[in-house]
Amino acid sequence: MIDITVQELKEKFDKKEKFILIDVREQFEHSEFNIGGVLASLQTSLTYKIAELEDQKDSEIIVYCRSGNRSGMAKQMFTQAGFKNVRNLLGGMLQWQSVYPQ
Repeated sequence: MIDITVQELKEKFDKKEKFILIDVREQFEHSEFNIGGVLASLQTSLTYKIAELEDQKDSEIIVYCRSGNRSGMAKQMFTQAGFKNVRNLLGGMLQWQSVYPQ
């Protein structure tokens, strides 16, 4: 599946589209700023989240992190587990905050 830009994700929020949003950063990063994703740290809990979502392999899943690197790895992990519709947020939270400053 093709990755997603912050603008495309914002459109999905605005249209109230249905998708699963997962933040793969660490707890302290998630606490500082997040866009509503469920926290599943790449380092500690993503493997459990993948198992938990086993029956959602056809659902759209969007993963994000600080810059897009960790979420790129998370996307690979989901894909290797058989998920078919996983998208990485390009530029991550750095890009989001650049385009949509608070």
